[in-house]
Amino acid sequence: MIVPDRIVRTTCPYCGVGCQLNLKIKDEFIYAVEAPFDAAPNYGMLCVKGRYGTDYVKHPGRVKTPLIRTNRHEGRSAPPVWREATWDEALDLTADELVRVARTYGGDAIAGFASAKATNEDNYVYQKLIRALFETNNIDHCARLCHAGSVAGLQMSLGTSAMSNSIAEMENLEVFIVTGSNTTETHPVIANFLKRAVRQNGAKLIVVDPRRIDLVNFSTLWLQQSPGTDVAVFQAMAHVIVKEGLYNPNFIGERTEGFNNYIESLDEYTPEWAESISGVPAESIREAARIYANAGRAAIYWGMGISQSTHGSDNTLSLVNLALMCGHVGRSGTGLNPLRGQNNVQGCSDVGALPNVYTAYQPVSDPAIRERFEKEWSKSLNPVPGLTATEIIDASLSGGVRAMFIMGENPMMSEPNLNHTRHSLEQLEFMVCQDIFINETGVMADVFLPATSFAEKDGTFTNTDRRVQRCHAAVAPVGNSRPDWELLSDLGRRIEARLGLEQSAGFDYSHPSDVWEEMRRVTPEFYGITYERIEREGGVHWPCPDLDHPGTPFLFADNFPRGKGKFWQVQYGTVSEQPDAEYPFNLSTGRVLYHWHGSTMTGRSRLEDIYPEAVCEISPDDAAALDIATGDWLKVSSRRGEIKLRALVTGRSPRGTIFVPFHFAEAAANNLTLDRVDPRAKIPDFKNSAVKVEKTTAPEGLDAGYDEHLLDRGAIKDPVQIH
Repeated sequence: MIVPDRIVRTTCPYCGVGCQLNLKIKDEFIYAVEAPFDAAPNYGMLCVKGRYGTDYVKHPGRVKTPLIRTNRHEGRSAPPVWREATWDEALDLTADELVRVARTYGGDAIAGFASAKATNEDNYVYQKLIRALFETNNIDHCARLCHAGSVAGLQMSLGTSAMSNSIAEMENLEVFIVTGSNTTETHPVIANFLKRAVRQNGAKLIVVDPRRIDLVNFSTLWLQQSPGTDVAVFQAMAHVIVKEGLYNPNFIGERTEGFNNYIESLDEYTPEWAESISGVPAESIREAARIYANAGRAAIYWGMGISQSTHGSDNTLSLVNLALMCGHVGRSGTGLNPLRGQNNVQGCSDVGALPNVYTAYQPVSDPAIRERFEKEWSKSLNPVPGLTATEIIDASLSGGVRAMFIMGENPMMSEPNLNHTRHSLEQLEFMVCQDIFINETGVMADVFLPATSFAEKDGTFTNTDRRVQRCHAAVAPVGNSRPDWELLSDLGRRIEARLGLEQSAGFDYSHPSDVWEEMRRVTPEFYGITYERIEREGGVHWPCPDLDHPGTPFLFADNFPRGKGKFWQVQYGTVSEQPDAEYPFNLSTGRVLYHWHGSTMTGRSRLEDIYPEAVCEISPDDAAALDIATGDWLKVSSRRGEIKLRALVTGRSPRGTIFVPFHFAEAAANNLTLDRVDPRAKIPDFKNSAVKVEKTTAPEGLDAGYDEHLLDRGAIKDPVQIH
């Protein structure tokens, strides 16, 4: 039996649940991971990624020292030739180039991507550097690509965009809807709470999803809508609730506005009309509406299947309308709950890594708020919101953006229409990447700055239900890698010296707690949260305005941030790319249980052995029509690109729709996806792209392991039995 040198409590680096981990350390190596049974939010539960996916921390591919590209003159598309550099060399070059671009073209010629995998403190220092030193708000991160539709809809209707209720409330649900979320694979611990609510407490679950996800097996009702028809289904449910008088008049009268105009817009949205659009039987829509409306407590949970759409904000507004009309918000066990994807995507947004807001969503355009930050940072700040992530990519192509600073993101995997993204990044005059591995974006960088992993630094993460939790350094940093906040502070001081600034914005932090204390000063919602309190209580839900405040597990008990909740009229329609004769299939993308986003971390862990390649899920009917069997090689192509991968014939996929995970660079799903965006949220449509599917031969140069049959690989198998 191995006796650990130490056991370190920290927060999981993967999904938004924010599971607490005990890392067992021996000889500076994480040899085992356990979950404490007395700690929220997971109470002893872990998924396969949290339990077995941390060995990437010591992967030999970790970048251990700064790198400078020596063949910059060949262009960004050329394979990089790196030389190892000192930190002084790398940071001096980065500072020189960023200042040169700012002086030549103005601060708005610089843009950056922050990181939902980095700590709150890392991201706060990052956005401060960009805003205070270059006077631009061109800052965004991956939330734009996953939940921007949710953010826009919730802000419009309620005035805030966070998950309204805590994870702890899930076991005591009465009725709940899950839509656009394959929760068992994307948030496995949350899925366990939801399943317990059904099996142990008799809760009723309504699943709204085109695919036969695992939660269907636990559902009272499954509404299998055609892809992209979510609004039609939810509007028809609202129609039923109004026509049958199932709404909550007291809540509507006291807490909302715009109801009368809204219900007038529902007349045409009958269940029969919705059936003709979505394929969901009218009677099933009626049953779902009645179950939800008649519940004493009901909650809605959703994921990227709702948000990642050209009508993602409308999808969200239609869900908010349902909750408001039934009064299913502002109480325990109710609410509107977008399930955040990455471990700190909530926190990254909370600390201001967005183009239009500072910390806690304080608008950059508000003079009084801006003055607070100007006083703290001793700098004049730009009142004009910056570019979103997709707009930054477009501006890189047009010349509006000349330099990019990318921290912990991989747009060459995450952005839609990757050929467009690649061409755009190639036009930049300077690009610096800060990460733990060189990924598909990093190979295009002029300078690469090696950061530490989650297990090598201190700070805080904020999980999907707004719970601020600590992370602790468990092992020594690999090589000369440095914590993000530390190297950013070093860079900030160098940029200030080159700009000849008389007064510093303040980059002399000695510990992440110094950064947090600064955030507390400028953020009323965080003021009652201290490091000491987080350690003592295990985590605190914001908003928490003072030290005696208990934190806020659920929101809106008394009011909404905008005052009254607003009903928005929503019309069904889509500008998504529809299948046609040339491209007859709809493509949907998403995650699988064993991998995480661009697999930068999971692809360098033992999880890669369990699920080593991408597969194309295709229905038995479609496979039979094309003479496709599981294991056959396919070419999937769209109007934007093509990929090769193997087939998985499965009853989980509906006829006419294929599913491709977005984790694998060798079969990058975003070579195919559409870069058309929601007009409000600027989020791309990753769930609806027209593609064609053809049998083909295996790509050249594959290892022998690729010749194994898929069904022999354990994780890659049909999750739905085909009879």
